[in-house]
Amino acid sequence: QVQLVESGGGLVQAGGSLRLSCAVTGRSIRGYGMGWFRQAPGKEREFVAGINRSGDSTYADSVKGRFTISRDNAKNTVFVQMNSLKPEDTAVYYCAAQAASYTDWDLRNSSNYDTWGQGTQVTVSS
Repeated sequence: QVQLVESGGGLVQAGGSLRLSCAVTGRSIRGYGMGWFRQAPGKEREFVAGINRSGDSTYADSVKGRFTISRDNAKNTVFVQMNSLKPEDTAVYYCAAQAASYTDWDLRNSSNYDTWGQGTQVTVSS
């Protein structure tokens, strides 16, 4: 059974930083695209950042230049470093793994992911 466990969320002041981790068990992440999504209260889940099997990354315009996604295949873990946080970044952040390996599926499309973590809360105070 594949499990994704996020950690690193919390309360931070605007302008601060957090680093989220996503530890994966039950399957190697090597070869799989991985992504981070978020959902704020009353809003739909939205794409934040994604990284393909080669390490190429893509970001939502709202976080570009502030967030950095990375992966450590040896540790089976994906990270997102979040800097210059804003109150509008407040949300539950979810890690996700794509449904098939060695593909070039769109990292931004949540339908391409079949396994999700339970989420970690990020709250940015003004």
